[in-house]
Amino acid sequence: MNKTAKVIGFIPVRCGSKSIPLKNIKEFCGKPLLFWSVQALQESASVDVVYVATDCKEIMDCVKTFNFSKVKLYERDSLNAQDRSSTESVMMEFLSKHPQANNDLFLLVQATNPFLTSVNVNEAIALLQSSKADSLLSCCLSKRFFWNKDGTPLNYDFRKRLRRQDYQGLFMENGALYVNTVGNVLRDQNRLSGSIAVYEMEEFTGYELDEPHDWVICESLMNELILKDKAPDYSNIKIVMTDVDGVLTDAGMYYGEHGEEYKKFNTQDGRGFEILRMNGIKTAIITSENTSIVERRAKKIKADFLYQGVQDKLSIAKEICTLCGFTLDQVAYIGDDVNDLDLLLNAGLAACPANAVEKIKSVPKILKLQSQGGEGAFREVVNMVCRAK
Repeated sequence: MNKTAKVIGFIPVRCGSKSIPLKNIKEFCGKPLLFWSVQALQESASVDVVYVATDCKEIMDCVKTFNFSKVKLYERDSLNAQDRSSTESVMMEFLSKHPQANNDLFLLVQATNPFLTSVNVNEAIALLQSSKADSLLSCCLSKRFFWNKDGTPLNYDFRKRLRRQDYQGLFMENGALYVNTVGNVLRDQNRLSGSIAVYEMEEFTGYELDEPHDWVICESLMNELILKDKAPDYSNIKIVMTDVDGVLTDAGMYYGEHGEEYKKFNTQDGRGFEILRMNGIKTAIITSENTSIVERRAKKIKADFLYQGVQDKLSIAKEICTLCGFTLDQVAYIGDDVNDLDLLLNAGLAACPANAVEKIKSVPKILKLQSQGGEGAFREVVNMVCRAK
């Protein structure tokens, strides 16, 4: 491939799914299913731009929360988003409206295989270039024996049954990745052309998420084989910031008979402020409300900073960082609702209580806590941060 050629990632997804409604944004290992494919392309140094092609507003809104710099949305024609629509049809539609150089590489990625990583993407592109093949697809090696319906073996001699370790096996298309040049795609109207290279992925990547029971199997494989060694590092956190209602409280509004207003705080969270102070970690409370109750609580737990009546929480966080000589990467922030979104997207550690709204739970790399607001969610983050110290 010419060094000036671009590498274009393309992920077609649609609203419709008969077996699993809105499958492409259904939660998978704590993120929308689509997130994992988009992340693989975003994190690949080889990929220049990523297009998510969809007809679905819900999917568009979800992708926007990822906040990935390379990602663009393409609103596909509804005629190419039907049950019988081919992937090639939306590829051709896109290329007709977004002309690319013939030697640019076109990477088709399918969201139903969440096991693809940026390492796979980089290796596949390198293999295509070194092999001098025209196009490439990803496969996994299967060592299963197959039969025809008429009772004849398809890929082995049952009279000379091989041991699994002695059987070479067959490559099975796993649907994760296809690479071709734009020129080839336009000429042949197909994701594959000419001589085809095979990029081998692990055997477990042969699973695809098509039925509800696939979710259970694939989440287990993902957690055990891909995510297990990617535990986040909280050792760099210098300050823990938090919202009030829905985080330090249960989001309830309590009123007395004569109009008195009450909020329920958690003593374990209060102790968490003390633990952070003992570990040299500063604290800040940032809330859009403005009440004397919060002021009294902040004074009692000795929070380093209290900002009330705030609409732009990210600007306040930046102000605090400037005062303390910190960066946003050194900030942990806990929020539960849409007014926390911008700060959560920019904090080094973003976390939300178990009862946060769905849009906040969809923030990329957010830590979804086990505890609900007002029931130890803040303390849960404190324990994680302090263990890292």
